[in-house]
Formats: sequence, structure tokens, C-alpha cells
Amino acid sequence: MTLLKTLLCSVALLVGGLALAAGTQPFSQQAFAQLQADKAAVLVDVYADWCPVCQRQEAVLAPMLAEPEFAHVTLLKLDFDRQKEALRALGVNRQSTLILFDGGEEVARVLGETDPERLRAFLGQLR
Repeated sequence: MTLLKTLLCSVALLVGGLALAAGTQPFSQQAFAQLQADKAAVLVDVYADWCPVCQRQEAVLAPMLAEPEFAHVTLLKLDFDRQKEALRALGVNRQSTLILFDGGEEVARVLGETDPERLRAFLGQLR
């Protein structure tokens, strides 16, 4: 029984780790640095809970990022009200800013964009 529990725990940890490889995560400098080192596709979403534009962006981006074309993109949610040091490091001064990174480099950024076609074109800049 102990071997079975160990095996099940190992599988759960592996699956959990894979789920975090792409998907949505809270922004942390450590996670961002690791994704940059891995040359991963990253979308940093600078949001505020009170921001209606941020809410519209999320409503468009969430289903879009679930599509196979963008399944490799990791979304890092950066809290505009609580993560001021990260904002300074990224040169961000407004919520509803989206920053796209690929291969360890910034590819593009937009501010306040909510149009689905424009957001799809924005994400389409990834390799």
C-alpha cells in the first residue's frame, strides 16, 4: 500500500508540474526568471481587480490561451496594486498592460487592448 501511495503522489506532482509549465500563474520574479531562462513564451498581464478593461482583457484572453495554437504560452498575472517592484523592473506604469516575451526577449506590449482580433494578432507574434 505504501508503494502505491508513493507512486500516486509522484504522478500527482508530475502532472501538477506539467500544468504549471504553461497556463496561468501569479507573477513572481523567480517564475519569470525561470521562464526567461527556458526561453518560454510568456504573456505578462498587468491587472487590477477594480479595472474594467482588465476584466474585458481576461474575458477575451482566457479562452484564446486555451486554444491549441497558444497552449504553450504561460500567462503570468502581475498585480498592479501589490507588485510595485516588478512593475518598475518591467517599466510598467498602468494596469491593463500586456507584455509578450518569447525566447527570453520582449516581443511586444499593448496597453488597454480588448479587441479579440487585435489580441489574437498580438499573440500571433510568438514563434
